[in-house]
Amino acid sequence: MPHDHSDHPHALLPPDPALRVKALETILTRKRLIDPAALDEIIDTYQTKVGPQNGARVVARAWSDPAFKAALLADADPVLSELGYYGRQGEHMVVVENTPEQHNIVVCTLCSCYPWPLLGIPPGWYKSDAYRARAVRAPRAVLSEFGVTLPEGTRVRVWDSTAEVRYLVLPMRPEGSEGLDEDALAALVTRDSMVGTGLPKTPGAP
Repeated sequence: MPHDHSDHPHALLPPDPALRVKALETILTRKRLIDPAALDEIIDTYQTKVGPQNGARVVARAWSDPAFKAALLADADPVLSELGYYGRQGEHMVVVENTPEQHNIVVCTLCSCYPWPLLGIPPGWYKSDAYRARAVRAPRAVLSEFGVTLPEGTRVRVWDSTAEVRYLVLPMRPEGSEGLDEDALAALVTRDSMVGTGLPKTPGAP
């Protein structure tokens, strides 16, 4: 039987995280507190249906289709909705374009509002107090810590994501990507480049 001593407490659950999750799932299922089928559907959604691969497809199409890009920048919601990228945490989207004159970076200063259908679950650093405070006060310093150094003439604009409006950065198309199809272009788009804390990959880079 499990027991505790002051010098070596024992847990009811196994130490391995995957086994702990499975044990908790089994207990909750036996108590009829969760439906395994519903849980599997949720897991499948976040593994295959939402995530940065969706945002990357949007960026790649914007890079290769001027009419799509114009519509996306003018009013993103109907464009994204037609593609199926809408719903919880994906409402009221605004797409902002990086240019040689302006680099955009997104932060949520109040909590962690984030476009889940396009980028998936927000990373830990996006939710951290340090990022939320410093991205506003010292965006260039934050960018440098992510490995992004901008020309002095490029201004940085910080967009504050809220429950009313969420932002997606449209990064600049990298040099050397001419002639690539949308799938190849999408492979160059990183999650961080769509938040503004990173840049797209260079063609041929690992």
